[in-house]
Amino acid sequence: AIPDGWMGLDIGPDSVAAFNSALETTQTVIWNGPMGVFEFDKFAVGTEAVAKKLADLSGKGVTTIIGGGDSVAAVEKVGVADVMSHISTGGGASLELLEGK
Repeated sequence: AIPDGWMGLDIGPDSVAAFNSALETTQTVIWNGPMGVFEFDKFAVGTEAVAKKLADLSGKGVTTIIGGGDSVAAVEKVGVADVMSHISTGGGASLELLEGK
């Protein structure tokens, strides 16, 4: 429902709630790509919320894998990089590994 000429630069509260709910039942999360233009605080709310949720889950024993330079920068900005299970700046390489290449 984004009008022509406008851009979606972050996810909203309903999307944050939907992601958080879906993540509650997982044992492994692979995150490749932030939720918005997190480099600007105004558009970082969704990315920060998901990063904090992953940090919480990681503390509960969920495997959290962060792939890609932007995703790594996001968890570092939020200050939760140290609790993630694995971090790789190779986003494309991480996806290719999942593909079996």
